[in-house]
Amino acid sequence: MSTSTAAIPPVLAEVVRSGFVEGHHRGSLVVLAADGSVELALGDPAAPVFPRSSNKPMQAAAVLRAGLDLSGERLALAAASHSGEAFHLDLVRKLLAEHELTADELQTPPDLPLDPAEAETYLAAGRDRDKVTMNCSGKHAAMLAACALNGWDRAGYLDPAHPLQQLVHSVVEDASGERVTAVGTDGCGAPLMAISLTGLARAFRHFVLAEPGSAERRVADAMRAHPEYVAGTRRPDTWLMREVPGTLSKMGAEAVQAVALADGRALAFKVHDGSARALGPVLARSLELLGVDSPVVGRIGHAPLLGGSAEVGEIRATF
Repeated sequence: MSTSTAAIPPVLAEVVRSGFVEGHHRGSLVVLAADGSVELALGDPAAPVFPRSSNKPMQAAAVLRAGLDLSGERLALAAASHSGEAFHLDLVRKLLAEHELTADELQTPPDLPLDPAEAETYLAAGRDRDKVTMNCSGKHAAMLAACALNGWDRAGYLDPAHPLQQLVHSVVEDASGERVTAVGTDGCGAPLMAISLTGLARAFRHFVLAEPGSAERRVADAMRAHPEYVAGTRRPDTWLMREVPGTLSKMGAEAVQAVALADGRALAFKVHDGSARALGPVLARSLELLGVDSPVVGRIGHAPLLGGSAEVGEIRATF
């Protein structure tokens, strides 16, 4: 039986070592114009995917819809995949204490800091994997705080049928403009809603263009004002939101990325093999297609390959 080439996703990035192409990263991508129309589609951006942590702005908006009054750094942390730097961990603990919660109530799996440099420092200090250190602890702390405020069951806050998770489900559908096609479990244990990449790009566009004071706009504004709490001091999401004013950016596991510019231009993509090493080059090229002219684009796109201690190649976008 022959296999249709139409189902094979295009190459978004190639791995070049010593002038020789030794590998490829395939995927799907969509770029939206300022009016929301599709300007570029590669692969199958209409197919459902799990956006992973790119869903976090929508989860943060849900805790606001639940009545939790977060702002500033605390709201940015509620939408974060934080690096596990000291200021991240301190604020997670403060957020829990402010709502009379304990770290034991977090249902995040114990983990090391997401940032490799932070993980080395953490281990060198003789510390063990911890629930607070896990990169989703800010989101989980906010979810628990929303449950405490409403008198909802805290032990079952990750059940897809829980009132809070039903709010998340509604926000995802409202923002993306499409129905959730599947519900799974994310790496942190939270329910995960599948939408298309086009829906994900539209959701980010919706957040930056939402009315001031709305839950969606409050999340977007907090993330853009405090990007170091969304990611960390050595992360592309932080660099991009800090250096291109008005930009909303959030990566997700399995090589998912979504971005919206202040005027409504947006993009979303997924590298199908889940390789994070292709994220930077694909993101940088996508930003160029959106018309972003900033030195940060080159910084994000730089993905060298080493031979010994020398740079002998790179991962580069192909579109």
